[in-house]
Amino acid sequence: MHLKIGQVSRQADVAVETLRFYETRGLVSPAGRTASGYRYYDESIFKRLEFISKSQAIGFSLDEIARIIDEASQGKRPCVEVRRIAAERLDALDCKIAQLKRYRLELSKTVESWQREGDSDGEICGLIEALDRDKLHPPSRRGQ
Repeated sequence: MHLKIGQVSRQADVAVETLRFYETRGLVSPAGRTASGYRYYDESIFKRLEFISKSQAIGFSLDEIARIIDEASQGKRPCVEVRRIAAERLDALDCKIAQLKRYRLELSKTVESWQREGDSDGEICGLIEALDRDKLHPPSRRGQ
């Protein structure tokens, strides 16, 4: 069965632009093209899209997914690479959780101190202005 990109998009609930992007990244390939140049896919595209979705859900980047797919297409079993990447993600997550726990403890102490202190005079808010910046360690605010 030949499916055009729009049909795949609707059935898989993936934007046409995403499918084209995945193609440029080597994540998916059309089964061929029609005489008029339209891409067409076979049913295997849905398994591939599901694989990509599951991989992203557990934190794999598109580059990593592309490497895994490439290894598999060469007849290799990429399971060693998958375990390595997953272990790295787990380590990073553990570090982030530890960082958030430290931040939560620091913030909790600050809030308790502010509750005891009550209002504090300052240009804007004395509570914040009185904080020692060198002792503050908020979590990363990248992307905000």
